[in-house]
Amino acid sequence: MKKVVLLVILFAFAVSCSNQKGGQLVGVQGRQDWYESQPYGMVFVPMGSFTMGQSDESASWAMTTKSKRVSVDAFWMDETEITNNEYRQFVKYVKDSILRRKLGQQIDEFLITEDQYGNPIDPPRINWEAEIDPTDEAQREIINSMYYDQQDRLFGRKQLDTRQLMYTYFWVDYQQAAERANKYNYDAKQYEGSVTNTQGESMEINSRKAFIMRGKVNVYPDTLCWIRDFTYSFNEPYTDNYFSHPAYDNYPVVGVDWEQARAFSIWRTKYLNDYLRTEGEGEVQDYRLPTEAEWEYAARGGLNLNPYPWGGPYTRNEEGCFMANFKPMRGNYVDDGALITMPVGSYSPNDYGLYDMAGNVAEWTANAFDQSAYFFTHDMNPSYKYQSEPDDPPAMKMKVIKGGSWKDIGYYLQNGTRLYEYKDSAKSYIGFRCVRSYLGGSDRQ
Repeated sequence: MKKVVLLVILFAFAVSCSNQKGGQLVGVQGRQDWYESQPYGMVFVPMGSFTMGQSDESASWAMTTKSKRVSVDAFWMDETEITNNEYRQFVKYVKDSILRRKLGQQIDEFLITEDQYGNPIDPPRINWEAEIDPTDEAQREIINSMYYDQQDRLFGRKQLDTRQLMYTYFWVDYQQAAERANKYNYDAKQYEGSVTNTQGESMEINSRKAFIMRGKVNVYPDTLCWIRDFTYSFNEPYTDNYFSHPAYDNYPVVGVDWEQARAFSIWRTKYLNDYLRTEGEGEVQDYRLPTEAEWEYAARGGLNLNPYPWGGPYTRNEEGCFMANFKPMRGNYVDDGALITMPVGSYSPNDYGLYDMAGNVAEWTANAFDQSAYFFTHDMNPSYKYQSEPDDPPAMKMKVIKGGSWKDIGYYLQNGTRLYEYKDSAKSYIGFRCVRSYLGGSDRQ
């Protein structure tokens, strides 16, 4: 009887709520107010319009620098390039997650197999609360498996086996999902068409999960890039120390290819959203690599047709000091204050508060490189992306890099200069930074 009375009361309450606006169209009520606070370490870049492309002659006559008027939406951007210590947090997370999954294969407490209602979780989640005890004999053996075997150790040093640091990540391929051939047929109650996965395999669409792409990448930076990039040059100390030694913690991470940079962005989103869910808060927008247009617009700092992020046409200020870390004059690398990279933020920011948008390290963008991209991309949030397949020719695996680096001459520091690198190439002069789309339109202008 009590249940019947309760149901009647709830029904009456629901009816009264639905009629309280007199049958008028007022929208769904009770939704939370929204204001996006500034993400840690990021600055706001307002929406705007600018002339995209080179405003000076093309030094290589490459015909890739057509100017084009475009408009971009507002977004957040990291005020500096991702540093060694920030990227190390990603590496440490991957290492710890692999270790805990190994421990979970023998010790139940390291994996969560059921949710709060007793339903099975497949695959099981990592229990980050379980304590790792190196003194425990069973755990110690598993912990030691994360390090190089005796025959692979140099001078007997116990070092982490970085070959094991494989990170599996997922993203939604909206481009394939938006194709008309892949739409959902409401009459037949099934999807039509097919999708191509990251291995170049074509698969029929059986459910929405078909649009979820899977990637797997080793996350440890290629420290040998310091030797590989420069023939007959003594850079072994950078190979040994640049990523691992605390002296370089605040230097930009290098030796990271495009796939690793994208994996970092996806992990960064998941890492924050996992925390917000534990706090009962909503998820945030995805962290990602900036599009070429977003990067160039941010680099200009609200100025149009300016060749460099600081606005002027020269690489020196009024006192004769260089404005960025690059290769000045005829190879006098140290004339700007550094031989290779410098700690992030060593030079003054542009008018948006962004540091090192020219020099220090060049930066990956989300876009594929095509010489004619300016001709066919849209003038609103222009972006050209191509998910290359393993069997594609090298020309299909090129990604746009921007900003120039410590080893480049001044021309390559210009905002509109377009360069490329192959997505599976890790270089000692290429890093990256992340962006996040801003929610709220123009209310923050």
